[in-house]
Amino acid sequence: MPNDLVSILSANLPPVMRWAGAVAKQLRRHDIAIAGKKSGFADTDALTIADLSVQELLVAALRDMGPVVRACRIEAEEVSGDLGRFAETGEWTIAIDPIDGTREYRDRTGNGYSVMLHARTVETVRYSPLYLPEEPGPEGSWLEVRDDRIALGPDDLSWPARDVLDALPRVTRENRRATRRVRISVAGFLARDDERAQNAAAAGFDTVVESRLERALYPMMASGDIAGTLFHTPNVYDFPVCIHLARRLGGDAVRAHDGLPVDFRRTWRDERASMLRLPGIVACAVNREIMTMLARLARDWNRERYVW
Repeated sequence: MPNDLVSILSANLPPVMRWAGAVAKQLRRHDIAIAGKKSGFADTDALTIADLSVQELLVAALRDMGPVVRACRIEAEEVSGDLGRFAETGEWTIAIDPIDGTREYRDRTGNGYSVMLHARTVETVRYSPLYLPEEPGPEGSWLEVRDDRIALGPDDLSWPARDVLDALPRVTRENRRATRRVRISVAGFLARDDERAQNAAAAGFDTVVESRLERALYPMMASGDIAGTLFHTPNVYDFPVCIHLARRLGGDAVRAHDGLPVDFRRTWRDERASMLRLPGIVACAVNREIMTMLARLARDWNRERYVW
């Protein structure tokens, strides 16, 4: 099943993600904000008609890909779509974040939002396609992570999506951009994001709060502009793509408090935000030495999301 599943997804998802991105671009021109999430924090609670519409499209496409895909569990950030058609238990999970970067998308403060999902087992992530409809330009761009390659680059709407992805340059440890300082991001610390960024800066890292990155995190990790991240209780819909990138580039992700690798068997449901999360603080980097340094830095920080 592993090879069959990844082959089915990689062959069929790219055009669907393009269509979903086109829907998101069109809806963004209108008043699309809706209420629904009540955690009390703006980035977490941002929700739009586009989130629901794009997820509906993605779930329907996955459903129609056949029994191998329907045998997977679905973890979806929103509640829309024919989710009941998929398995309730199983080795494989497909997780969907229909609009990653919803607040930026809704408020029109930047173009770094993306349509993304990933397929994983309990051990690791195996397939991660991500489509950015408006970054760096109007035709958007792609990031695709597989066991054998990482592809990153601009879309070309005059060609089929799969053909574009196959022609994109491959990212390797050797050809990633080299920077003089180790740049990392921090996220998920809510009211303490700035404080934790200052803590990391004091430890010698070139640090930025993720919401203030000039571009989306995942392409920046792939290209070499970001080496890693410290993330408090990340959700299971988008953050595993960071883990996938890190592992493919020679790094990993560990729990800061004990240094053990991230285990997808251990999640908790954040009722305030209505989403599944990994517990505690996760240190993730494309280099194991940097990952270990980040974990040591955050080892004694508070692991409770809503307690300061």
